[in-house]
Amino acid sequence: MNRSITSGVVSVVSAKLVVLVVTALSTPLLYRFLGASAYGEYAFLLSVFAIYMIFVSSGITDGVRKFLAEDRTATNWSEHVVGFYFRLAILLAGLGALLLVLATSFGLVGLAFGSELTTYFYALAALVITAQFRDFARKTLMGFGLERYSEPLKVLDKVGFVAVALPLTYVGLGVMGALAGHLFASLLVGVIGLLLVHRRISLSSVFSSPTERFPRTEMVTFNSMSIALIFLLMSLYHIDIIMLNRFRSDAAVGNYKAALTLAEFLWFVPMAIQTVFVHSTSELWSQNRYRKISALASRTTRYTFLLTAIMAVGLAALADVAVPIYFGAEAEPAITPLLLLLPGALGFALARPILAISQGEGTLRYPVAATGAAAVINVVLNVALIPRFGMGGAAVATSVGYGSMFAFHCLSARRVGFDPLEDARLGRSALTTVLAAVPIVALSAAISGPWLALAVVPPAGFALFVTFALLVGALDPAEPFELLSLFPEPIGGTADAIHGRLTGGESEGMTRNWLQLFLFVGGLSLLVAGLAFGMLDPGLQSVAP
Repeated sequence: MNRSITSGVVSVVSAKLVVLVVTALSTPLLYRFLGASAYGEYAFLLSVFAIYMIFVSSGITDGVRKFLAEDRTATNWSEHVVGFYFRLAILLAGLGALLLVLATSFGLVGLAFGSELTTYFYALAALVITAQFRDFARKTLMGFGLERYSEPLKVLDKVGFVAVALPLTYVGLGVMGALAGHLFASLLVGVIGLLLVHRRISLSSVFSSPTERFPRTEMVTFNSMSIALIFLLMSLYHIDIIMLNRFRSDAAVGNYKAALTLAEFLWFVPMAIQTVFVHSTSELWSQNRYRKISALASRTTRYTFLLTAIMAVGLAALADVAVPIYFGAEAEPAITPLLLLLPGALGFALARPILAISQGEGTLRYPVAATGAAAVINVVLNVALIPRFGMGGAAVATSVGYGSMFAFHCLSARRVGFDPLEDARLGRSALTTVLAAVPIVALSAAISGPWLALAVVPPAGFALFVTFALLVGALDPAEPFELLSLFPEPIGGTADAIHGRLTGGESEGMTRNWLQLFLFVGGLSLLVAGLAFGMLDPGLQSVAP
């Protein structure tokens, strides 16, 4: 992974980590202030809004960052791209908001979703406009490679939402208070973002007309295919929420959304990689660097598998204690759906970077077909399982739909022109996951105190997982230090020196050291498993020297 792409990924990951922390702290408070039923209504409204916004903004945001990132020699290329998409953003935002107001005023919204939700759709109409310019500004900055600006804006959006929504919901304004938080944050970010874009490219370019050679047809085609792709993706995210709202109570929807929220925590690094790869790999495609693309894709697949798998194992091991602590006792029904969602969340995490690289190539028919196949599976299973099994059925259907994304997008990648499995080491990564899962689950079961388990299991589990990954060859000994060398000083310099020694052949005695480490970890794992499942007497610990 070259440093320019890596710096973009680090910027995005850093911002997503901050957003993750803010989300992790605010979500349980929002759940408690709203209650399970109102939280279910809020989740349903956001699902409907997300699907509606596909047709308003998705082609614009994907298009502007892709075409800005391309290395084209046309005169005033950047100005014309920004102007073209800004005009389109204004037009679609106005139409989108107007249609939503008219549909609400003439009773179509009440007929479709119930009269009790009608007022909220007027707030969503205003949010159409503010969210459109927020997303346009951020994605334009990303197209210029300015993640150092776009990603702090994402943090500001989340912090602004929390700063307004939590006080308003606490004092009893309910769902409307949460929507007010989204309105405030998106307006603030939209204004600041457009000012930053204006510093790079004057927004007066909206009034300039490009030449006849400007590839309008190519852009419109990309936009339409991008809309189709995003619509299919959003159906994977939201069809379960919408259908569950029809067949089950608002409380069930709220608890299922709580399970989804925890499962989607697994995606924060894959989503960061996906965000950067769309525009970063566009340049590689334009230079016909196919071997570089395959190497980048397969290595990213391997790292994504390892990182997401350890998070999934840890979350599964701690689900019984984490969910009640995090959301409260009212959310205990979310535990089973969460466990059912985790395998699919892992598959979807693997598919995300592959999809982004395919998008960077620009020919979207294969990614659209792959996503469409997964979406059809998801819809069919949700229709079949939700009426009978409720939350459990929705979780199984969604997990299968999520998981199929990886298989379909591997096939799609081959058709696009790269191999994401070239050095993915899927067998070794899967073996690492299985070997590490046993002691991690056993350790969680052995610790009776929930807070102690939350403090001990994650770091111990991570150490065990990395050890097994190195032992079975899912990671090379130098690779962790290669990744750490990208961090700021003093971590980066120290890790770079260690990486140089390892790759320079200064590893005498390494085999013996790994064998000793394997015996130690294996013995520790057996001891923990024995204590957890009653095969050994805990009193034996007192005779240890």
